[in-house]
Amino acid sequence: MTTTGADRDAPGAGVWWWGRRRSAVLDVGLALVSAVECAVEGVLFAGRAGAPEALGALFGLLVGSVLLVRRRWPIAVVLVSIAVAPAEMGYLMGVVGLYTLAASEVPRRFTAVLAGMATVAVFVVTAVELRRDIAAQADDFDPSAWYVPLMALLMTLGLNAPPVLFGLYIGARRRLMESLRERADSLEQELSLLADRAEQRAQWARQEERRRIAREMHDVVAHRVSLMVVHAAALQAVALKDPQKAVRNAALVGDMGRQALTELREMLGVLREEAVPVGAEAVPLAAVGRAAAAAAEAAGSEDGPGLGAVEDLCQQSRLAGAVVELVELGEPGAYPPEVERTAYRVVQEALTNVHKHAPGAEVVVRVAHRGAEVAMQVENGPSDEGAADAGLPSGGNGLVGMRERVVRLGGAFVSGPTEAGGFRVSAVIPVAERSQPGRSLPGSPVPGSVS
Repeated sequence: MTTTGADRDAPGAGVWWWGRRRSAVLDVGLALVSAVECAVEGVLFAGRAGAPEALGALFGLLVGSVLLVRRRWPIAVVLVSIAVAPAEMGYLMGVVGLYTLAASEVPRRFTAVLAGMATVAVFVVTAVELRRDIAAQADDFDPSAWYVPLMALLMTLGLNAPPVLFGLYIGARRRLMESLRERADSLEQELSLLADRAEQRAQWARQEERRRIAREMHDVVAHRVSLMVVHAAALQAVALKDPQKAVRNAALVGDMGRQALTELREMLGVLREEAVPVGAEAVPLAAVGRAAAAAAEAAGSEDGPGLGAVEDLCQQSRLAGAVVELVELGEPGAYPPEVERTAYRVVQEALTNVHKHAPGAEVVVRVAHRGAEVAMQVENGPSDEGAADAGLPSGGNGLVGMRERVVRLGGAFVSGPTEAGGFRVSAVIPVAERSQPGRSLPGSPVPGSVS
């Protein structure tokens, strides 16, 4: 049993039960002083008892050396000091033993019992010695009856009370420091865990933002470039036969290219606004995700095309040679910007897929305004075998991006082939209650992406 766990946890090489070298040096020094003291007192005791002085000195050396194990066995040190109290030896051992006992992890009831025994022993020895001294000076000093007990009590308390009280204070202080150290370690672990979670959230935010930016870039580039490729193919086919039509197609290609560059410039401008200037302080990792999310939100909800631009979208496909019919049902309402933009992107991506996978097919675009929700459906027939294939590449991300957009707003998205050999894309976006999780329309297939 040791005084506290601090000695074990302290840095430095330990010796036996000592956690630090200086603790061992201190105890060895105290044991040597106590051994010398007890040896001298043992010689005096042997002289009074009529025993050999060498035996008394040897006995005193052995008794005083017990102080060496005070940190390991404080109870044994106190018991030995109580046992040799009648021989009037071991005062240093008794004081240090009581201090060590009070400062150790020994249960308080044991400490109280041993301290009481030591006090009684010292009191009895002190009272006996006082009476003996008074008896030797009976002619010169005649005290009252209470003098000896009172003086013995005062001397005993003066000898035993300070080490016990100081030991209790040191033990309580050490336990408090250990408790504070444990709380600090626990807090450090919690902070480390929170930092790891913040890192994970920031990483997730960056990945989510990359996906959102990829969707925006895909929607902006894929549709415009697809139409440009279709017009370029048509331009190549009619360049010699119909120069006027070739000129019109070339102008359309230029207009679409400029529109694509304008949308890309706007999106990149929003992202640059969140960039860190050169020489500025480093941005915390957790703020990266927030900044990226704010950029995407701004790019996705401000100044973007909405349902009002669906007619122009269909007209662009008509100019590219596709047969596109637009059907609107209900009265348009004041929709949030993200709903407008998502609905527009669904129609845009569906038309892009038609140009890629079903050249020459007839397309019907339906937009239904239902008050609490807006629904879109783009359905195309089978591809015209006589139509030239522009050879547009497919990245496999079109339907995935549409589904992510719609589901993020709490809507439903389905896509799949029709019985007539075409393809249908349907989406429903809630306007008033967008907190519902994404749902699937009953009875509708949900195939993988074909874009």
